[in-house]
Parts: sequence; C-alpha cells; structure tokens
Amino acid sequence: MLPRRPRHPLQALKRRSQELKQQVDSLLSESQLKGTLEPNKRRDIYQRCIQLKQAIDENKNALQKLNKADELAPIGNYNERKKEEHNLLEKLTHQLQELAVTISREDTTEVGALSEKEEYDDSVEEDEEESESEESEEKEEKQENESHKQPTSKEYISIGDFTAQQAGDLTFKKGEILLIIEKNPDGWWIAKDAKGNEGLVPRTYLEPYKKEEGGQESSEEGTEEDVEVVDETADGAEVKQRTDSHWSAVQKAISEVGIFFLTNYVLFYYLIVLTEFRCGTGQRLWKKIAVLLKQAWNVHSRRHIFLQINTVDVLTAMGAIPSGFRPSTLCQLLEEGNTCISAPALFQLSFVEGNVESPISLIRVSLILTLWSCKMIPFPGTSIQVLSRHVRLCLSDGNKVLSNIHTVRATWQSKKPKTWTFSPQVTGILPCLLDGDCFIRSNSSSPDLGILFELGISYIRNSTGERGELSCGWVFLKLFDSNGVLIPAKTYELFLNGGTPYEKGVEVDPSVSRRAHSSVFHQIMTMRKQPQLLVKLRSLNRSSRDLLSLLPETLLGSMCTIHLLIFYRQILGDVLLKDRISLQSAELISHPVLATFPMLLEQPDVMDALRSSWSEKESTLKRSEKRDKEFLKATFLLVYHDCALPLLHSTLLPPFRWAEEETEAARWKVIADFLKHNQENGCALQALLSPDKVHEPFDLSEQTYDFLGEIRKNVA
Repeated sequence: MLPRRPRHPLQALKRRSQELKQQVDSLLSESQLKGTLEPNKRRDIYQRCIQLKQAIDENKNALQKLNKADELAPIGNYNERKKEEHNLLEKLTHQLQELAVTISREDTTEVGALSEKEEYDDSVEEDEEESESEESEEKEEKQENESHKQPTSKEYISIGDFTAQQAGDLTFKKGEILLIIEKNPDGWWIAKDAKGNEGLVPRTYLEPYKKEEGGQESSEEGTEEDVEVVDETADGAEVKQRTDSHWSAVQKAISEVGIFFLTNYVLFYYLIVLTEFRCGTGQRLWKKIAVLLKQAWNVHSRRHIFLQINTVDVLTAMGAIPSGFRPSTLCQLLEEGNTCISAPALFQLSFVEGNVESPISLIRVSLILTLWSCKMIPFPGTSIQVLSRHVRLCLSDGNKVLSNIHTVRATWQSKKPKTWTFSPQVTGILPCLLDGDCFIRSNSSSPDLGILFELGISYIRNSTGERGELSCGWVFLKLFDSNGVLIPAKTYELFLNGGTPYEKGVEVDPSVSRRAHSSVFHQIMTMRKQPQLLVKLRSLNRSSRDLLSLLPETLLGSMCTIHLLIFYRQILGDVLLKDRISLQSAELISHPVLATFPMLLEQPDVMDALRSSWSEKESTLKRSEKRDKEFLKATFLLVYHDCALPLLHSTLLPPFRWAEEETEAARWKVIADFLKHNQENGCALQALLSPDKVHEPFDLSEQTYDFLGEIRKNVA
C-alpha cells in the first residue's frame, strides 16, 4: 500500500473550512423548525453555535499564521486563496452570530423567569419592605409581559444617554421624552422621539413619565430603577431615593457589562466591579443589584454573543493602565511550553573540533546586541503592583518566532519612574537575568528576518491578588535592508508600538499622540515624549567570533553565560563524536551533565550558582592549565557535579517561579548556603551525605541522555 501523500497546510485548512461549513449549514437547517422546538433543543442549538464559533476561530488563527513558505510546493495565487478562505470563515461566523441572537431572544423570557426564582429563593431573609417591593416589581413585569402582546402608546423619559449600536436602534439623550409604540419581551422597545424618528431602545434607560397638575414633570415611583436605601440604625426606618453618583456608576457599569454573563469569569468580575465602585456599606442593595443584572441580561442577550472579558479590559476601563497595553504575546508563547522557544536546541552540532572556519559561512547572522535603556514608559496606576520590568526578545520574520525567547530584566528607580536601565557586562555576583549584552545567531534565509522586542511588566492586583504579565509596547528591528545587506552596527533609537505584534497603528499611550504638527518645535517635544527603546548592535572581533562559532546555528542568550554553553557543547561533541563505539549507535548515554544542563536555561539562579563556582575555581588555575582544553573540560565537569547537579534535585530548593520575590529570595538563600558549605569543605560530598540534606528520589532521567529524543525534539 502506497504511503499517503502529505497535504499542503493551506489545503488542510481549506478542507477543515468545508467541514465547518457543512456543520453550520446542518445547524441552520435544524433551526428552520425553531418555532416547534422544545426549550432544551433550542439550548442545544445555542451551545453548538458557541462550539462551532470556537472551532472557526481556531481555523481562522491557523490561517492567519500560515505562510507561503510553509507549503510543500509552490501554489499559484496563494494570497487570493488565503483571502477566500478567510472570507468564508467570516461568513460562517456571521451566520452563527445571527442564529445565536435569534435563539437567545426566544430564551430570554425563560432565563429571566428562572433567574428571578433563584433570586427569590436566595433572599428569604429579606425584611417586609423588600418583600413588598418584590411583589410590586413582579406585578410591573407581569403588566409589561401582557402589554407587549398588543401595540401600546405611552410616554417615557430617558434616564441616560444612548447611542445606536447597530442598524434599527434609536439614539437619544438623557431627559428626552419618548413615545413607546410597542414593548417587546426581550427588553428592546420600539419608540418614537419628538422628531418622529423610530427605532429600538433599551428598557433599562427609560422610566414612565407623567405631568403633575402644576405642569411639573416627574417620574412614577415604584419602578425597578428606583433604589431604596434603608437606615437600619434609626427607629422607624426611613425610605429615601438614592441619587448619588456612585450608585449611578454602578447602574451604568452593570448595564454595560451584563453581557459577561456569557463568560466563565462572570461572578468574579462582577464582584470586582461592585467592590471597586464602593457604592456604600451597611445598605441592603443586593436585591436591587440582582434586578439590574437581570435587566442587563435582557438588554444584551441579543448582542456580542461571543464577547469575552479579561483582566486587561477591566484595568484599562479603571484607568490603571494605558489603552495600548496588552497581555504579553511572548509570555503566552513561553507558557505554551514550545520546546524550541522555552528551551533552545543546544543539540545541534555544526562544528568539527579544531576547525571553526567552516560553520561561519553557514551562519547568516552572528552579532552582539546591547540593551541600553527604555525611556518614557508609562507608569501603571496604584491599583496594581509591579513585580518585574523586563524585555523579551526573539528572532522573527514578522509573522512567527524563529528562535528561543530570551528575557532580560530591567532596573528601575522611583526618581525616574518612566526610565528602565540594563546592566552591560554582568560580572561577579550580579544575576545573569540583568545582563544587557546578548549574543544572537541565526541561519534563517528569510529576507524579513529581524529582532522582535517586547517590553513587559509582571504585576499583581492589589484588590484581588491576581497575577499576570502585560506588554508595555513592542518594536521590530529588521536586520537586512532591501538589498539583503546586514544593517550597520550602531545605536538604534526604536519607538515602541502599542497593542500586540499582530496589531498595527496602536499607540502605547494615546494621550501622547504621534500625529504631525505644523510647529517643528512641537514635533520635537512630542517625539521626546514617545516610549522608546535604545539598543546597540556591535560588530564582532576575532575573539568573540571564535566564541560564537562554537554555539548552535540559531540561539539567543546572555554573554555572561556563553562560556558555560561552550563547555556543554564541547562535552557534547566529545561524547557523540569521540566516546561512542559506533556513530550509528542510538543507545541511551549515561551522562548527568548532558542530561540536566538544559534545565539550567529555565532556572537562571542555578546557572548563576554554576557561573560563580566556575569563576572561583578558574581563579585558582595556573596559566598553563587554562590553556589546556581537556583539563578545563574535566575541571568543569567536577564543578558541575559539586554545584548544579545537587541543587537541581534538592528538596530544599523551592520550584522556580517567575517574578515571585519571596520564592526568588528563598531559592537564593538555599543556593548561597549550599555554596558557602561547599567552599568550607572543598566539595559537595559532605553536603550530599549529610542527614540534614534531603534530595529527590533518584530517577533515571538524571543520568540518561536520550540521543534520539533530542533529535525528535529538534525536528518537531
């Protein structure tokens, strides 16, 4: 039987789109009988709408990331075919949205009745006044449900401004008198304004209107929008209508975010919103809040079915961060666990011992980059606490990541809150995370090859304790000009963009616009206020060129750890090329250093411990010993066994967590005590045999280097 021919990526996505189209068509056919369907069947159709929408979004994202270079063979009119598939997916999305809106409108009355019953069961301890209020509200709802059966005409007054959100809506201002023509059960009524314009208006923005004998205007009492605040400390509780701005803000916020009932984060964020508006203490407002939430559900049930909330939206709405901030794109890629991104491929062997000239011609980019500083970075609000300021960088062609993601942490002073700085040439006990000198190597042939920089902050919310990472801006430095020539080695002043690397034309802080002005002086002052990153590309001298030639073909890293990576690569070359009986052998190799060294790339503090131990050991070596490569490799193996290997498997060392100050301090204390103990005793043997030191149970992976596994990992 012949093997199945591999399918082109675009062809596979096209086939998946056709499958989704068939499912959508089938769902639309079933919905044609929606008038005779039971509620359970309608809810099933609604859930299938959501599931299909998620599948379409996944296909759309995969299509967006697809590149012509990914195809196994040339395809004519590639961009046009890709655009056709995108239009088809957009059409399917629109059909699902319309179907979901129709189904949700039919279920609105049932959902409202169910939520009302649950609210009543949860409020059995309400006092008599609230019970009477609930009865009046139920009575009014009953009257509304009866009134929608036939056209009615009644005047209502608007209690807020409303702007039309789609075709058929009616725009009105606060205090405007509207004539209600028909009341629909979904909360959207047909109204006519004083100019004779007709359209749909939300019920929650209106209250009944009448004129008193003296000609004065007033609204009827007892509506759901009137909030009763009871003073429980006084005898003879007095009921007053609350009109303060805080409660108005709560009303508006609940009406605007009612749609978030459709997400998994609903209860959590509603509690946040209600808490942070601080509408008052000691008052029984939950009954009225529940009513407003139900109204918000009715208002928004037919809109934005697939909208989802995230913390960034809340922080932006609160004014805690600029509108150009986004969730960190590169951090999300790291969390996805992609091997080539989180742990770079150190396995590649492209050099032969004693010959470092041949691989140089294979490397298209080999340079050193220095991060100088970041200027005019917006300072977040007091509602969040910044745990780390850093820059993540990687190689990219403008569409996808082509290397590992390297992170450099910035330092910051309260005197200059908008300026970040980096430490060039980290030495001594300074962490390698602070090293602003980075080496960059790549053999990519892409003409659009460049460096993607993303400035980020790790934060914790003071009110909720929620942690996250935000992008404070990004910039892409293209390494080759239009003629394919590498850009010159000099200092570059790069202005940051807001949003994500997939968004264009977004500013980090719109309050400082980049729009051109007639005044040259004004233009200069405006550009000085723009967020920017200062970097310097450095040309290689003979010494640095020889060092970089011993590294893998594609890799980003810190210059202060380059000598440790070279030791690992030299030992790897000896084991694979010299020490094996046969080069065709694929057996497991017993070698702790090869098996565990890649773990150090994900635990920079252990890498710092190894760097410090090797520096101390190297200072004791004679000049002749430093020139002996074999002696240096053997000495490095001893230092590694005395330092890094015990730390990696010590139960006293807490798991590494990014930007957690307490965890980082606890880990460094364990590491410092261990290094001090080794220095006093000359080696780690006493610490390993001490009953006070506990280590993880031995696992064969600590000793085993899987040659074939590394090949599969790098190919994938």
